[in-house]
Amino acid sequence: MYNVLLVDDEELDLEGMKRFIPWAELGMEVKGCVNNALSACEILDKHAIDILISDVNMPYMSGLELARIALQRKPKIRIIFVSGYQEFSYVQQALSLNAYSYVLKPMEDSELIASLMKVKKDLDEEHKLREVEEAYQDLIPIAKSDMLLRLFEGEDTSDREYMEKLMKTHELDRLKWPLRVAVMELDLISRLNERSPASHQGTRSFMKQLDEAIHRIGVIPYCKLSSHRVALLLESEGVEDIITSVLDSAQRRLSITVTTGLGSPVHTSDQLCESYLQAVQAVEGKMFLGKGGVIKFEDVSVEPAMLDFNMLNEHMNALMKAVKEYELVHIHDELENLFRSVTSLRSKFTVHNLISYFIWKLDQYLSAMNEDLFELLDIDIRKLDILLQFETINDIRRWLLYRVYEISEKLHQKNNTNDSQFIRNVMKTIKDRMRENITIKDIALQFSFSPSYFGFLIREKSGYTFNELLVQLRMEKACELLKIPGMKIYEISDKVGYRHLPYFSRQFKEKFGMTPLEYRKKVQ
Repeated sequence: MYNVLLVDDEELDLEGMKRFIPWAELGMEVKGCVNNALSACEILDKHAIDILISDVNMPYMSGLELARIALQRKPKIRIIFVSGYQEFSYVQQALSLNAYSYVLKPMEDSELIASLMKVKKDLDEEHKLREVEEAYQDLIPIAKSDMLLRLFEGEDTSDREYMEKLMKTHELDRLKWPLRVAVMELDLISRLNERSPASHQGTRSFMKQLDEAIHRIGVIPYCKLSSHRVALLLESEGVEDIITSVLDSAQRRLSITVTTGLGSPVHTSDQLCESYLQAVQAVEGKMFLGKGGVIKFEDVSVEPAMLDFNMLNEHMNALMKAVKEYELVHIHDELENLFRSVTSLRSKFTVHNLISYFIWKLDQYLSAMNEDLFELLDIDIRKLDILLQFETINDIRRWLLYRVYEISEKLHQKNNTNDSQFIRNVMKTIKDRMRENITIKDIALQFSFSPSYFGFLIREKSGYTFNELLVQLRMEKACELLKIPGMKIYEISDKVGYRHLPYFSRQFKEKFGMTPLEYRKKVQ
């Protein structure tokens, strides 16, 4: 809708224009209807008026004077004069003010409507042109960002014409070589169980603040790499001061941290790809070096250490033992030992693989104790994805330490109940007599219960029947013995209470999906 202001000192003419012109059908709305130019000026101050329809001859201030004031305040306002005067001097002045029409009184409604339709057509075209211009202006930064990203990624550097266009578009010719690429990344993960508060809103705010900060400082070509990462092209001289200045300005009103990776200085445009890749590698080094600062490529380009898997498994076994025995200090120390060896790897991918291996080992260990990892932690397996989202190894270590403490605490609480004590005593008795051909009657007699009531208690307190518990313990012991080199399969079968080797092999395969020999080969 276009806003219209009607001004005429003749009340009948003013009322007639207001009532008999189909304003809504024309896509217009009358914002003001006054009988003098002074009141019209007040309305021009309060509202965005698109069309002024004014009488020429009015007391105190003429319509021509009002039109001059309106054009000073809004140069693109459209003006239609209505007047009972047709002297050449009035018409000439109206034309000098770029009036769209000069309608003589008494006027026909159709004549004014025709003038208004002409004005509307012109305003519509101007609106479309403005939309096209705004869309074009919006595309310019996107196109510039895309061109710079292609340069960073090593595309089109051999095309001299393209390179000259790129240099001119980004004003790269104004920069003093050598240049360095810096990659700034918003740090997102900050808590044990979730992303930093309002991270999505923080991302948008940071990008806006960063854009404003860069423009305030001067010519700094940059491109957006993702919702929380940008790449900048900076002069090597004083580069850290520039980065500090940009971040200080961008972070002033935001409670966030930003990590910056800095590539090596280069002297030609075709080398920028190398500096860019180094900057990306450097910013990802925050996994090991911490976040919130500037990381140079030379800080992360050291040769990664080799992982000693035997040492890793030793720490894992010691950690699991500490978890079972509720030794919190040992849990902390063994987890620290694990992460001390992981930190030297300098590979984010390898760290994620090792963390997955750690979770798998923990799950296997708890399963052997008839416990469920996810039930103990009261979490869904999908929530473990947070381990792949943490940005530093310290974040991962803190999360795991907190969760392993929680597991150990719950196991400790379970083991100190009367029911757990009873089951532990039963399990100890079975283990002590495992080599014998024991039955539920034998063990029930030792505990002074009838076999039927003893079987009921076992099922009630452990969730297993007596035979299921017996097989479980025999299989666990068999797995331990299979890890001992030189011990024969038939010897192991005898030690865990099976007199017939084929029956032992069949039951082992039903339990683990592989024969005892296949299991031995796998673990060794």
